[in-house]
Amino acid sequence: MKVIQADVINSADDYRLIELAAPSPRANEILIEVHACGMGYVDALVALGAYQVKPPTPYTPGLEISGVVTGLGAEVRRLKVGDRVMASAFGGGLAEYAVAPEASSWRIPDSMTFGEAAGFRTNYITALHGLKDRAAIEPDECLLVFGASGGVGIAAVQIGALLGATIVAAASTEEKRAFATTHGAHHVIDVNPDGWRDRLKVICNGVGPNVIFDPVCGPLFETAFRSQAWRGRHLVVGFAGGPIPKLPVNLTLMKGASLVGVDVRQFSLFERDRADTHMAQLLEWAEQRLLIPPVGRRFPLANFSEAMKFAMSGKGMGKTIVDVSDRSTTTQS
Repeated sequence: MKVIQADVINSADDYRLIELAAPSPRANEILIEVHACGMGYVDALVALGAYQVKPPTPYTPGLEISGVVTGLGAEVRRLKVGDRVMASAFGGGLAEYAVAPEASSWRIPDSMTFGEAAGFRTNYITALHGLKDRAAIEPDECLLVFGASGGVGIAAVQIGALLGATIVAAASTEEKRAFATTHGAHHVIDVNPDGWRDRLKVICNGVGPNVIFDPVCGPLFETAFRSQAWRGRHLVVGFAGGPIPKLPVNLTLMKGASLVGVDVRQFSLFERDRADTHMAQLLEWAEQRLLIPPVGRRFPLANFSEAMKFAMSGKGMGKTIVDVSDRSTTTQS
């Protein structure tokens, strides 16, 4: 099979397209013929060895895939050969075949394409966990989403709207703001710091946002925290904005506000039953087409290096996808 792999990781250029034998599933694993692989900011960060958890080498990038089950481990009970699935594992996705635990694999709704499915699980469960569990967002509350056109940002926009919040999408370009509006944002705001806080206050009826969903934590981090309404909740989701910012802790007291971490990896580890319940809800919304994950820019497998660099660039809208199979755009194989 064709697979992307690196023995030593210093840059995206260390990866090569090589031929290896297809893997075999262990007792609780399934073998998947991969159709599409997600390549977001975190996926690329892991692949480049720059994430908080370092990948083992040799390493094949790709944390989320979609495809068709072609083999079963001895103890697999829920899935069967021929099922269309989305799955997650710590690497292995940029390959024609991959193994994944049955416990982290789900059947794809009939209405969903492989491309949509490959960018779905992590972004959307992060957004739902953050907004529902960590922020306890209420209908009609004002939700500010930074990086609103990116994979996890647009998931927060869509899910926030489904939960009844009023969505303010913050993005750097007019094109990105229009993209967020298309997918459910009620208001948009730029990220120019001059007068930004005043513009946000006008949008939020003179009060400020109740919840901030922040996968960027960039130059506007402290300004946004200061702009919150009483009892605001600022969700720290990631650091795509660069250096990790600092916050004067007295601001939490002055605002009666909370700075809250959102870590979906540990949520899935320590609260597995609740994570599975969230996943079932997300798939139900997707089946009903109440939730349609927008597919970002697509790359063929041979252009994997370009896909990684693009995912890190901050230029994308939606989740970047690597098409491993030419059937990844179909709903049924």
